[in-house]
Amino acid sequence: MLASQSPARLGLLRQAGLDPEVIVSGVDEDAVTAPTPAELALALAEAKASVVAAKPEVKGALVIGCDSVLELDGQALGKPSDAEEATARWKAMRGRAGTLQTGHCVYDTLGGRYVSATASTVVRFGDPTDEEIAAYVASGEPLHVAGAFTLDGRSGPFIDGIDGDHGNVIGISLPLVRRLLAELGVSITELWAPSEA
Repeated sequence: MLASQSPARLGLLRQAGLDPEVIVSGVDEDAVTAPTPAELALALAEAKASVVAAKPEVKGALVIGCDSVLELDGQALGKPSDAEEATARWKAMRGRAGTLQTGHCVYDTLGGRYVSATASTVVRFGDPTDEEIAAYVASGEPLHVAGAFTLDGRSGPFIDGIDGDHGNVIGISLPLVRRLLAELGVSITELWAPSEA
């Protein structure tokens, strides 16, 4: 089970051979607080996974919950609330680096236990012009993603590089998911969907 409505997360899991059912948690993200951006991402991931894991229809399943925030100047930046905020954020980010923090939680509903961790990837932003920022914001894409950007979308040309796991920036660190599953005694290869001949 994937406790996320992110098509990017689902896409990465499918590319890695998994085919999870999606159940959106409905967690009020604004109600979750934590002292640091990394801890906030982790608390959100744990909240989402635990809400979905408590649903009777997922009994016996593994639930993966994730949430991402961009850490810039010590602040946690999620999805911008409107176009004005997205524009201001891009103007503040350009030419700088931030850290994309993604909390991951894998909940074993059969055993009633979970493991969690945060993956961090440094993102080096390019220097888009005001006109490029305006066009990007007008596309609507930055309003739907943490930090107002994504590597696999229209803002890709405005990212100069990253240091760390690219999947983490897209929404889920597959190496971290593998390690968390192993902590629960599950090999990721056991979860691969059957190959189509």
